[in-house]
Amino acid sequence: MTTVAAYAAPAAKAPLERTTVERRAVREHDVLIDIKFAGICHSDIHQVREGWGEAIFPMVPGHEIAGVVSEVGPGVTRFKVGDRVGVGCMVDSCRECEMCRAGKEQYCLNGQTPTYNGIGRDGEPTYGGYSEKVVVDENFVVRIPDGLALDVAAPLLCAGITLYSPLKRFGAGPGRKVAIVGMGGLGHMGVKTAHAMGAEVTVLSQSLRKKDDGLRLGADHYHATSDPKTFEELRGSFDLIVSTVSAPLDFAAYLSLLKPEGTLANVGAPEEPISLNLFSLIGGGRSLAGSMIGGISETQETLDFCAEHGIGAEIELIAASEINEAYERVENSDVRYRFVIDTATI
Repeated sequence: MTTVAAYAAPAAKAPLERTTVERRAVREHDVLIDIKFAGICHSDIHQVREGWGEAIFPMVPGHEIAGVVSEVGPGVTRFKVGDRVGVGCMVDSCRECEMCRAGKEQYCLNGQTPTYNGIGRDGEPTYGGYSEKVVVDENFVVRIPDGLALDVAAPLLCAGITLYSPLKRFGAGPGRKVAIVGMGGLGHMGVKTAHAMGAEVTVLSQSLRKKDDGLRLGADHYHATSDPKTFEELRGSFDLIVSTVSAPLDFAAYLSLLKPEGTLANVGAPEEPISLNLFSLIGGGRSLAGSMIGGISETQETLDFCAEHGIGAEIELIAASEINEAYERVENSDVRYRFVIDTATI
């Protein structure tokens, strides 16, 4: 066991504070990673505040981890000391079910093990990336290409793959019109990725406050959803809409923006249930879909794609002492576009 410094929430809704956690000794197929940077995801806030249900405390959040390998187990074949690596939202799965065998470990039929706020298959709680080091099985570690700086790569381990996966799955590309709902930590990655895939990209945001940023990052069009004319003008326009927001939407209104047989894919997860008139789907043969991160191989694919296209997250680097302030700013949409913790400050 190794004792490492970390920032943890001692109880639900409590401010995070500096503490220590125990990391397991390196096993046969484990990799010990010196964490260099850890992104702050809105899901960290949901879980610290038990917005998605009962959680495990103390909680060390963080599933956007970028660092360097400092030790490997004797059976490790994929990595060596000094490699630049990342860890995303999960650190294990059953590896035997249909989904795991298909490389979709995020949908493990026996339950994947989350990077934090989970119980590992050894019965021990998992602690995330707001810490100095982490020990992870090599099969749940990905390589960060040399062309990506570690700080801007960290958010790709959640925000990046979360947008890449549905954009790829639902055919974003040349000749396709794609709308991204929300221009935040997830949304800005959707704009960059859909643009790099060759789609015609529109941002649908509450206001035009971030319009210049949206256009700079690759959007072709930018509309305010607070303006009722937006829904009239854009009716039937899009092949694919990806919603990144965690607030409940008027789904009938957004579905009306789809072409017949278009898809509205949700990656944002509101804490409240939604209501839906099914005629919004039936009338145009439209689909309402969900998507959750991606498998390990697709996460690697995301990193390679981003390196090839020069895509990193737009970040604001902070010290660990600023985490609680950063949480408040995320809640107030006051970040452009992802806070990343410099873990040297823990």
